[in-house]
This record gives sequence, structure tokens and C-alpha cells, in this order.
Amino acid sequence: MSPNPMSETVASLLPRARTELAELVAFKSVADFEQFPRSESEGAANWVADALRAEGFQDVALLDTPDGTQSVYGFLPGPEGAPTVLLYAHYDVQPPLDESAWQSPPFELTERNGRWYGRGAADCKGGLIMHLLALRALKANGGVPVGVKVIAEGSEEQGTGGLERYAEEHPELLRADTIVIGDTGNFRVGLPTVTSSLRGMTLVRVAVDALEGNLHSGQFGGAAPDALAALVRVLDSLRAQDGSTTVDGLASDGVWEGLQYPEDDFRKDAKVLDGVELIGSGTIADRLWAQPAVTVLGIDCPPVVGATPSVHAHARALVSLRVPPGVDAGQATKLLMAHLESRTPWGARVRVEQVGQGQPFRADTESPAYAAMAEAMSVAYPGEEMQYAGQGGSIPLCNTLATLYPEAEILLIGLSEPEAQIHAVNESVSPEELERLSLTEALFLQNYATSTPTTN
Repeated sequence: MSPNPMSETVASLLPRARTELAELVAFKSVADFEQFPRSESEGAANWVADALRAEGFQDVALLDTPDGTQSVYGFLPGPEGAPTVLLYAHYDVQPPLDESAWQSPPFELTERNGRWYGRGAADCKGGLIMHLLALRALKANGGVPVGVKVIAEGSEEQGTGGLERYAEEHPELLRADTIVIGDTGNFRVGLPTVTSSLRGMTLVRVAVDALEGNLHSGQFGGAAPDALAALVRVLDSLRAQDGSTTVDGLASDGVWEGLQYPEDDFRKDAKVLDGVELIGSGTIADRLWAQPAVTVLGIDCPPVVGATPSVHAHARALVSLRVPPGVDAGQATKLLMAHLESRTPWGARVRVEQVGQGQPFRADTESPAYAAMAEAMSVAYPGEEMQYAGQGGSIPLCNTLATLYPEAEILLIGLSEPEAQIHAVNESVSPEELERLSLTEALFLQNYATSTPTTN
């Protein structure tokens, strides 16, 4: 990294950033209060609020959003006439899954092989630390040249839409000239990347009932309809022979024109076992960023240990469908629900309930903010040019903000590169990426202040 005052400042602040990330990771802030205490999420929210107050933010507030969680807001005034930038991240995290599969405790930040491991280290508590680190570096080098709003969401991983609805009810709160979403990541470590599109998502719960109660499989099996078998069959109907997603009425032939993802790199990043085929058709980028993708997230059925010889009366599953830009998530939800209902065999009773939904997003990469970001990334990543990539994940707030503030420029960066293994066991963050992206954000805010002298 080229030596300059800003980069030297960021490097000097990195030990403090590690300490703070460890404090934040220690909160088990999973916004599913049936699994983890609400107090853990509240503790993380208060930590963020205290950090903003310590940096001089005004109007710091814990916002009670309609889904029963809290988002944290703060405003740091800028020089007169300066533009306003909204910085976003979320402090809630995915559950740790099988804690015994972690090489170190999931809620204890642990350094190993040059990376920092812990749930939320990259997605997205690291994003909050990135914002703080960038602002501190600016303060040490002449001050923050723009007005800054920070919003830290408390339920992004649940997809329950609390912050989206709150923003719609308070449309002036998050208004800004440009918005930096710190919840994506570089295409690979060391390659500066902005995410130009996101798939939307819908989440449904499907329940199948076939009998009043379980029956002895020896006495009734072979004629009695099995709800679990019916569920397996309807879930299998969501994929073609090659594994492509097949929801009746939903197009699945999208093509990605931008940065491509070599198959060998994808197999390595995804840790696909030797001899196991990839699924779907088209390029890897097509499948990840331009086509729908269905995933069965969970099934309620008896575990193997303790199972009895029974024909099952009831079964249910949680199904996720990712949809690319150009597809309305609401329409995709209707198609998915109709598919599940129509494909359930043997006249079994089926109930499909929508659990969550978020629209896809496509950025305007021709806007001036992207030029300012490209310049910043060229300094933070010497010898590399900014790349544009899609992301298969969803950030429902993006489309809400784009609708509320159509003139605002929206950029997506972050720490969730492939090695981070977000949502999986042993999630981690690269401290080098944290350093470079914090420098990137600081330089971006400087560049943007110079190129955009007016305020919203």
C-alpha cells in the first residue's frame, strides 16, 4: 500500500479496530428471539449507539422498527454546503449453526492464519468497524468533509423488513446525496470491487398434512399417504435434472454481461467436493447473479436418531427463492406459492405462508460517486482497477432507499469476499481487507466532497 498520511493513520488505528470488533462479535445478536435472548441484540445496539456518540454523532437513537427489533441511527454534521453520505451496515448476524464445527468459539474473535474468525466478523459487524475506522482516519487528517448519517440495522439477516418499513414511515430520516452500503465484498481478496446488482429474495414456509396422526409403517405403509414423502416430492419439483431452478412461470435464462467467475475458482471458493458436479446452466456468473435460485433452508421431520417406524402425518419446510434484477419479488412469491400448491401430490393438504421478501437491486454505475470510488480504490489497491460484480445475496433495504431517494447514488462495498465464508461455520475477515477498504472509504468521502459541492 502506498505510504500517505491517510493510509498510515488507518494502519495505526487497526489494533483499536480489532479490539472493538472483538467486543461487537461477542454479542450473540441473532434477531431470532426464539433462539437467542433479545438482550444480546439490545446489547449490540447499545454498543453501536455508544460508539457513534463517542465519535461526536448527534441525534443518536435506537429506532424501534415494526418487526420488533432496533436499528441505530446517528448524524454527524459536515461543513456548510457539503453533501450528505449515508453509511449502512447491520449488527445482527446469522446463527452460528453447529458450534462444534467451529475451530474457535463463534462469538469470540480469534486470530488464525492471518484472519480474524467469528460470527459477524465480515457480515456485517466488520462493516460497522470499517465505517468507524474511515471516519476516524478523516478526523485525524483534516476532518470529515461531508455530512454523515449512519444506520445500523438490527434484523437484516432475518429479512423481516423492519428498517424498510420504518424508513418508509420516516422518509426524511435517511435522505442523503449518496449511500454506501457496507454489506457486500470484493470478488476476491485484493481485487477492489463494487457490487452493481443484488438478487432479491422471497422466503416461504410450506406445510403438508396427510393424516390425523402418525401410523405404524408396517401396518399402514404402502397405502397410507406419507406427508414427508409428499413434501420431498414437491421440493424436488423445484429443480430440473441439472439442478436448475424450475418454478412454474418464472424465467431462468438470465445472462450476466460483466465480470466472470471462473469455474475452478468457484469450486475452490465454494469448497465443492472432488467429483461432485456443479448445478444449473450458463456461466457461473449467470447462475449466481442473473438467474433465480431456490434453496431448501430447513425441513421439520424426525431426526434419524430416535426415529420410529412411522408413516408421517405432517411435515414442513422453509424455502428461499433468490430472484435477479428485472424480476419483481412479489410476483416471484406468487409463482412459488402456486407451484408448491399445485405440485403437492396425492391430494395432500398444503399450506404455504410467506415469511419474508426483498426486491432485487441494480445500481447506476455511471453516476459521479462511482468515479470517486474508483479513484479511491486505485490508491488503496495499487495497480488494481475497480471491478463491477453482482451478488447473489439480498439487501432488501437497497430498493427501499432507491425508491425513497431516486436522486441518491448507491454504492455497495464490504468485507464479505469468498474466503470470509459468511453464513457458514468459521466465518472470518481479512484484516488487510478491513484496512484497505477503510482507507478506500475515507478517500472516497474526500473525493466525493470535492466533486459534489452541493447538499441535499
